[in-house]
Amino acid sequence: MIEHKIFDHNFEYIEIRNKSAQAKVALQGAHLFSYKGVDNKPLLWLSETSFFRAGKAIRGGIPICWPWFGKHKTEPRLPQHGFARTFLWELLAVNEPNAYSTEIILQLQNSDESLRLWPHRFSLQLRLTVAQELTLALTTKNCDEKAFEISSALHSYFTVTDIANVSVEGLHNSPYLDTVTQENKTQRGNLSISREVDRIFQDVHNPLILHDQERTIHIAARGSSSVVIWNPWIEKCARMSDMKDDAYKKMLCIETANVLTDRQRLPPAAEHTLTAIISEGSEKVV
Repeated sequence: MIEHKIFDHNFEYIEIRNKSAQAKVALQGAHLFSYKGVDNKPLLWLSETSFFRAGKAIRGGIPICWPWFGKHKTEPRLPQHGFARTFLWELLAVNEPNAYSTEIILQLQNSDESLRLWPHRFSLQLRLTVAQELTLALTTKNCDEKAFEISSALHSYFTVTDIANVSVEGLHNSPYLDTVTQENKTQRGNLSISREVDRIFQDVHNPLILHDQERTIHIAARGSSSVVIWNPWIEKCARMSDMKDDAYKKMLCIETANVLTDRQRLPPAAEHTLTAIISEGSEKVV
């Protein structure tokens, strides 16, 4: 079942409920900001001070970074992480094959506003499946007469019990750029968080597992060989207007991405799909 709802300031979102899970998706940005499996705790972290207003990015959930990730490489005045996360998307279709699964398709196409920011014609679709697993498939189609290049990410914020007690498995031997220190390094073993972390991993071909105190979160990717891991830690978190000072303790971003050497070049009429498949289970106590 889906319902169309509105926050204050006419901020529209869709609420999805079935026998597996419930979710909330803003039409602005096709932004999934809540997902909870039946009998489970919330999967996604959402800032208590996040904005739900037109043109303001939501802090938490799974923002869509597109058609560039981070700052634009030649025009720093352009919006951080592109424009897809603050533009209004259209609901194209709803499919409910059974009582345990709901699929919605949202679409963003080029407009006069988008062409002023990025001079290419495109179609961008998010196929979101709310079931026992959570699946997000972001498809870019080049509708232009010339090739273009994109970098993108499904910028997933996961809620954790305490950042001091989590680790990420699946990155061993992956090279990464540490954007805090601007150093290139290689990951050894599982990744734990004890300071500000902003790392872009390359050549990642294994599913990742986020180990928390009571559960594991599994993230599988398709159409991607790069992953971004981010936690702002103490000082940066305190400077951010849409995060409480101690919010860094309760979240970790593990972003399925196409960035750096994994960015995608699309000839006319070509398509590329970036997919994240997310599930959870109990953490085994040894």
